[in-house]
Amino acid sequence: MMEKREIQIKAKDEDLKGVYANAMVVSHTKEEFCLDFLLINFNPPILVSRIITSPAHLKRIITALSENLKKYEEKFGKVEPSKEVEIPIGFRPK
Repeated sequence: MMEKREIQIKAKDEDLKGVYANAMVVSHTKEEFCLDFLLINFNPPILVSRIITSPAHLKRIITALSENLKKYEEKFGKVEPSKEVEIPIGFRPK
């Protein structure tokens, strides 16, 4: 039987406050997925975080998010998706 361990996570103070994003762009190659989280209230939109991960880990992320959304909806009610807004998003050097 595996022993249950508690993982101690180290984080910088500025990372603990988190960042707000209201849009996401997903791209991928054969080896990895790139999740770009954006704040689109500005012109141009601001990239607030970029997560690059393996396809296998992305599957685990999707499972965890799906399970937690189900629990959320059981407690607070169904979340209706908002209307998708078509905004052309691209990246340009600063």
